[in-house]
Amino acid sequence: MSHYTSHKQQVIQACLTLAEAGYLAGTGGNLALRINDELFAVTPSGADYYALRPDDICVLRLDTLQQVEGSLKPSVESAMHACMLRFKRDMQASVHTHQPLASAVALLNIDLPVQGEALRRVLGDRIAIVPYAPSGTGFLVRAFGRKLRADLHGYLLKNHGVICAAPDMTEAIGHVGRIEAAAAEFLRQRIVAANTAPPAVRQMALAALNTHP
Repeated sequence: MSHYTSHKQQVIQACLTLAEAGYLAGTGGNLALRINDELFAVTPSGADYYALRPDDICVLRLDTLQQVEGSLKPSVESAMHACMLRFKRDMQASVHTHQPLASAVALLNIDLPVQGEALRRVLGDRIAIVPYAPSGTGFLVRAFGRKLRADLHGYLLKNHGVICAAPDMTEAIGHVGRIEAAAAEFLRQRIVAANTAPPAVRQMALAALNTHP
């Protein structure tokens, strides 16, 4: 039996929670959880979240990404998660999603502002944009690494999605929802200010956003 079963089960439960909330599309998105200073658990590549078993969750070395456990191939974004966890040593969880509203903001190639003192305390004053690079490549890891800041815990990946870090997996799930709510409010403000758009179009867009937090 694996010594890391509890960590693997945390990852699986988080996958199910995020999938039910609509933040993980199909097999898209991936999660990582620090085990100790040397190892982390990460979701496998292209796996069905609803079929995951503890043996499927991969355990990798933080420094080399050498696979220590897991019956499947690790996520192609494992290096990005390792980059996050190495930089933010006080953070235990790293979550990458394709959540719809924040992913839409990421297409605009701008930082997403975080409003409200309480949110800024846990996320930072903005969700910083990371320039586009192909998924699963060293180019993306390097672009992401250049954007990492100690006081910013969420990042938009241009044309790709979101990645965030938190002290534990429960808080990371909360961050995903907080970032989506911030994106919804940002888009509402942009739509209201879009005087060139026909009123009927703006009303339709606002009505769609109102189904989100």
